[in-house]
Amino acid sequence: MNNAILPSRKDAEMTTLYDQITDFKGLEKSYQQTQKGSRKFRRDAILFSMYAEMNLVTLWQKLKTGAYRVGPYIRFKVYEPKERWVSAPYITDKIVQFAAHVVLQRVYKPVFISDSYACLEGRGTHKAVKQVQHYMRLCKWKHGTGWVVKLDVAKFFYSIDRKILKRLLRKKINCPKTLWLLDQIIDSSPEGEVGLPLGNVTSQDFANIYLNELDQFVKRYLGIKWYIRYMDDVIAIVPTKAEAQELLKRMREFLKKHLRLDTNKKTHTFPLEQGVNAYGFKIWTTHKLVRNQSKRAMKRRIKAMDKKLKAGIIKKKDVQQAVNSWLGHARHSNSYNLAKKVFNKYSYIKVEGERKFGDLQRTSKTRNATKGNYNKT
Repeated sequence: MNNAILPSRKDAEMTTLYDQITDFKGLEKSYQQTQKGSRKFRRDAILFSMYAEMNLVTLWQKLKTGAYRVGPYIRFKVYEPKERWVSAPYITDKIVQFAAHVVLQRVYKPVFISDSYACLEGRGTHKAVKQVQHYMRLCKWKHGTGWVVKLDVAKFFYSIDRKILKRLLRKKINCPKTLWLLDQIIDSSPEGEVGLPLGNVTSQDFANIYLNELDQFVKRYLGIKWYIRYMDDVIAIVPTKAEAQELLKRMREFLKKHLRLDTNKKTHTFPLEQGVNAYGFKIWTTHKLVRNQSKRAMKRRIKAMDKKLKAGIIKKKDVQQAVNSWLGHARHSNSYNLAKKVFNKYSYIKVEGERKFGDLQRTSKTRNATKGNYNKT
């Protein structure tokens, strides 16, 4: 943990960002964010809520005087989509991180490229998927075919070099107090010499700032137009195989040399006609489908929920709510027949009509032309 003394205030301009982070009303809003969902039932959250106003004032005073220090983390394992350790902060630190997150989002919004989609307001996976398909269509229209570069960073959050991250923050932020606070959060990580905890709200912001260097290199220096990134999952589309191989080589070299990152076995190049498996969907120029992994997971889940429903453990509305959440995801693809098949034997689950799924502007001719692809998949 960074125990440096909080720098003294030199002038109003230098502490503008820190004043915004530590604004009391902002801290109150951040506290409200921590109370969403099941998080408010954690022991530390319940204890904090008993004297919420007093605890917020105490936290505000610590931030203003420089007495604030990041506390320990709650460590636990998650198993979806894969087994890994998560380190989550206690509620006091989470409030501070939410406040810092709001300011970082505003500061870096003009910096990030328009095709960076993770953890940014108004973006997300569905818009990323739509843009991937758009670029695939453009490439096929202009060149008749194309090649895809798919890059995935190996153990991304656990591999972020904190010294490099701090240097990158100083390229944009010159407020000493803000940098002091961000350094504290970075150095509080229990992940070892390198890496950031998955449970931190600010880790998402730091990750975007870190890989923005790759975005700028590919878009500005290499001049690649059809490029999309969602966290550490990168998709680039180019006209030829040779261009794809050269681009992947340059990207790997940049990551290794400037960010000390490696790629994993998911990283490769392939023809555009093969379709792109990314961001929860399998994407072609003509249509999109939910990934096989998502199908299998939903089949297992509805089967288990149905057993609990018949045993009286859960209510029908709980099952319907869970299914509607998945359908909300599936509706962004052409997966109507799949949804009907998965939920056909559950009479209490209603699947909306086909027009609610996928691209509503598809003509019957396009639908018939791609019907063979649906069946094969």
